[in-house]
Amino acid sequence: MIIESIELQNYRNYESLKLSLGEKNNIFYGDNAQGKTNLLEAIFFAASSKSFRFCKDRDVIRFSEEEAHIKMILQKKSHKNRIDIHLKKNSVKGIAINGFPVKKASDLFGLANVVIFSPEDLSLIKDGPKERRRFVDLELCQLNKFYLHNLARYNRVLMQRNRLLKDIAFKPQLEDSLSVWDEELVKYGQAIIRLRREFIESLQDKLIRIHKNISGGREELLLSYEENVREEAFSEAIIKARDTEKKQRITLVGPHRDDLLFQINGEDIRKFGSQGQKRTAALSLKLAEIELVKEKIEDYPILLLDDVFSELDKKRQNFLLDEISDVQSIITCTGLEDLIENRFPIDKLYYVEGGKIECP
Repeated sequence: MIIESIELQNYRNYESLKLSLGEKNNIFYGDNAQGKTNLLEAIFFAASSKSFRFCKDRDVIRFSEEEAHIKMILQKKSHKNRIDIHLKKNSVKGIAINGFPVKKASDLFGLANVVIFSPEDLSLIKDGPKERRRFVDLELCQLNKFYLHNLARYNRVLMQRNRLLKDIAFKPQLEDSLSVWDEELVKYGQAIIRLRREFIESLQDKLIRIHKNISGGREELLLSYEENVREEAFSEAIIKARDTEKKQRITLVGPHRDDLLFQINGEDIRKFGSQGQKRTAALSLKLAEIELVKEKIEDYPILLLDDVFSELDKKRQNFLLDEISDVQSIITCTGLEDLIENRFPIDKLYYVEGGKIECP
């Protein structure tokens, strides 16, 4: 799977851009705040219908403009697909595949599989549970439309249920309707729990092997799914928590409170791991993610690397570069020193400045 070309109009700081990409390593370099990450965001948007920055659609439209467009040509095995996204400040976005409009954004998922790796991901282990759930959700939504369906509905039910818990404090008679939302929350939540558990189990063997290679065999990294509630116990748990939830006016039970546990040689590195161990674990996790996607779709995903080389030491840089040799990579950096020093093969080189991209 490769991206052949991408076109942008009024997207972030890009007024107009037409760009062809190489099949392997595409390097975009330049100073900060020039538009490098905006390009990666646009690619991710075309693949998933949303930004990895989790902003509103209208926020990606160029300042003082009312509309923005993304067009991406994707080659997947023996055929090509064209993805068009039309964003409007005061209307819902339009999505078309090969010129045919699609009604649901979920129809886009699975057409292009991308893995994004940024400096924020290197903080995945030390950050809070929300960031680790986000990692799982981003990948599972691309791989499994059933998961996307259940996650969207779970989040909607959760929002409604939390609103009801707040209203009950002023109108106690509303409690009778809480059981309806409980049933919906359990229905969608159980599916999420099951699919997350399967996803983590699929990652585990790959993660152990990759991390052992990076650490020279000195460490074993184990990843566990810390579910807030077991799938089969969800219904009972939410009934038991009702009185406490009414007092706190928020839903306390469900996969929206899940976490991931990372252990090296039996020790929780979220609490006790060194900075180097946490970064190595995050790098291993991303590389395991690439392998898992390849296994699921029988093709390599597209890799977006957003200025991560400056955050890695030479050993981890070399390991990452070796592991992505077969993947189409779109890489951003401020300078080329690390790539040149590591003799990294560059397919295409681009200079980014002020929302314009040139081939030196």
